[in-house]
Amino acid sequence: MIRLGLCCKFSDQPILFKTTTATYLKKLTKKQRYQRLSDLCTNNANMLQKAAEYCIENKVGCFRVNSKILPLKTHPQLGYDLLSLPDGKEIVNKFRNCGVYAQEHNLRFSFHPDQFILLSSPNKDVTRRSIEELEYQSQVSDWIGADVINIHGGGGYGDKKSALSRFLIAFKQVSRNMRKKLTIENDDRVYTPEDLLPICEKSGIPLVYDVHHHRCLPDNLTIEQATKKALATWDREPLFHISSSRQGWQSKTPGPHHDYINIKDWPVCWSSLDITVEVEAKAKELAVKKLHKQLY
Repeated sequence: MIRLGLCCKFSDQPILFKTTTATYLKKLTKKQRYQRLSDLCTNNANMLQKAAEYCIENKVGCFRVNSKILPLKTHPQLGYDLLSLPDGKEIVNKFRNCGVYAQEHNLRFSFHPDQFILLSSPNKDVTRRSIEELEYQSQVSDWIGADVINIHGGGGYGDKKSALSRFLIAFKQVSRNMRKKLTIENDDRVYTPEDLLPICEKSGIPLVYDVHHHRCLPDNLTIEQATKKALATWDREPLFHISSSRQGWQSKTPGPHHDYINIKDWPVCWSSLDITVEVEAKAKELAVKKLHKQLY
């Protein structure tokens, strides 16, 4: 059975995750800063609970958690330990309770960190900061029971083979707990499924197959072949992505996502699978709801 996933935000629901800026926080005293961060983290924990409740009530099987769920958590000057905030213990408990609630109702959580996570970077400082960010999200994923932290391969830097070798070296530097959750996704500019599958087979990292990206950046594999090979990399329920092109597949810029999913873009070979498919569409929960009706 297909489990459809909603990504991070809502279009038509009063569920809003909040963040802040380093510029604003630097204007505050340490006490004021910690209180502001505590308020934001409390809000986001409450909103995650509401998001979970919405998903369960509306037959949405997966929710992708915003990577800024703890705002500026690993900022080089303003980073913090959640337990050092005024309501830190209560916030952690809220996340843990949300995880229990999701597990009881068979709701899956995932993470998809921002594009600045670059394990393939030739810059060691960038790699170090990327690993710090992944470890923070791994900690939150433990609280809520998320089993996927998905990233892209990063840049090719003029030599994709060397870049992916650096990726594997960096992968070995993250904690064992983090390695259990890490997945890698083909993108629409640099790495195709064919590029990443050898890395997946070598390291045990599952491939999050993004069919939209594969259409934008094709390789020698058909959708059916890429699907089959991606499935073989998973040791838990596979997770894939789908989108439709805003400008159309014949345009010069097919990459930007449409508000909704065109049912013609749904791979027929997915329909009989037991997988999670995250819906990357601008209309968010409205797009998931529409696709669910079309599929069922």
